[in-house]
Amino acid sequence: MSVKYRYRKQNKIARLAVSFIKFLLFSGAIGLAYFHGLPSMPQISQIPIPAIFPTLPSLPTLGVPATSNDTAGLPNRASTPGAIDPRVTQANIYSTICRKGGYTSSVRPPVSYTEPLKIKQIAQYGYSDKRLSHYEEDHLIPLEVGGNPADPKNLWPEPRAGIWGASKKDSLENKLHDLVCSGRLDLATAQKAIAADWIAAYKKYVGAG
Repeated sequence: MSVKYRYRKQNKIARLAVSFIKFLLFSGAIGLAYFHGLPSMPQISQIPIPAIFPTLPSLPTLGVPATSNDTAGLPNRASTPGAIDPRVTQANIYSTICRKGGYTSSVRPPVSYTEPLKIKQIAQYGYSDKRLSHYEEDHLIPLEVGGNPADPKNLWPEPRAGIWGASKKDSLENKLHDLVCSGRLDLATAQKAIAADWIAAYKKYVGAG
């Protein structure tokens, strides 16, 4: 191979190398310009997470209906309006609520039913004190005057503390039972009075308190 031919071959290879380098530089410049023209990518914290699963609604908070001493012991009527037991009527009171030997123990719901209901209703009422022992899961219309034993509309977590606590209502229940069974008060009137406002009923039938 002649020196002249070898020189031409080397010169051709050098020109090809230079052309390739220029191509790389040109391509890189175009790519860089394009990259700078794109909007910046958001950070991960800036990307909104789609709400794939809806938020589960919480239990409605009913709240205590009032705070004065004369109304603090009343249940929320929207949740606890009271409910009667249709098996008890004026015509059969002497074979049901007024019978000798007692009646309420035969219809009272078990603690396995009332305790979970108490827990749920304490949360629903929005009581800040969550201690179960501070409440009596009470029948608004008592079993002694034909209240429904198991309907949640007739049960609520009645606070034991306060001027109008659970023990005060117990006195009214016993009084109404005596009045109904002695014929001095009809069943429906007793039921309506204690369901509407047991504190007012207490003042009327028991005393000022």
